[in-house]
Amino acid sequence: MLEAPQRRRAVLHEARCQTCSLSSLCLPLALELEDIDQFDAIIRRRAPLKKGEHLFYQGDAFNSVYAVRSGSLKQVTSEGGGHDQLTNFYLPSELVGLDAIDEPHYPGSVIALETTTVCEIPFDRLDQLSEKLPELRGQIYRSMSKELRNDRRMMRLLSGKTADQRLATFLVTLSDRFRRRGYSPYSFRLSMPRADIGNYLGLAVETVSRIVSRFQSQDVVAISGREVNILDMAKLQRLAEEEPA
Repeated sequence: MLEAPQRRRAVLHEARCQTCSLSSLCLPLALELEDIDQFDAIIRRRAPLKKGEHLFYQGDAFNSVYAVRSGSLKQVTSEGGGHDQLTNFYLPSELVGLDAIDEPHYPGSVIALETTTVCEIPFDRLDQLSEKLPELRGQIYRSMSKELRNDRRMMRLLSGKTADQRLATFLVTLSDRFRRRGYSPYSFRLSMPRADIGNYLGLAVETVSRIVSRFQSQDVVAISGREVNILDMAKLQRLAEEEPA
């Protein structure tokens, strides 16, 4: 059995960017091998977060962005009056904290939905390194652009779609996110409860449950607990895109 220092060294070795299975999706994807070592040197590896544990709280000073290595997280923004709005879910390889770059504090709290590991990237060091590595700077810009597109998509989802369209769009989008990470787009596990999905989509949890039952009766999906099987992707996409009556 490895002694504690050896185990720590083994974990650090396994966590290096060059050996990470997500490197082709994360910030280092545009870097040459010699440049990856420079990027790897600025990363801080953190102990895994347990389910329900905060990565950071709304209002905490912004110092770092985070790359999700495994697990998943949600972002919750407190808007006053006791109302918390769930504004994002994060999956492996996605960056957390980009929405705080132009502010001194994080605009929302980020919480682990399950056991989750992240790489902490101090932003001041990332900014300095990106000045020397234009490919890294370009990847940061692409990640920020993606975040803006996701925000616009979410605004359209909440402002102009029916409840059925919202849930169908959520499942189609989640399926695509799993596909891009090399997982099955047809069978996956939801890490978030239906109450979180409802909060994110602006729907009551009872409404989410009714729509799930309707989709199942139409043989579009089969959902047992948090296990999702998409039976008819084309129909699910039509449900997401069809015009309201």
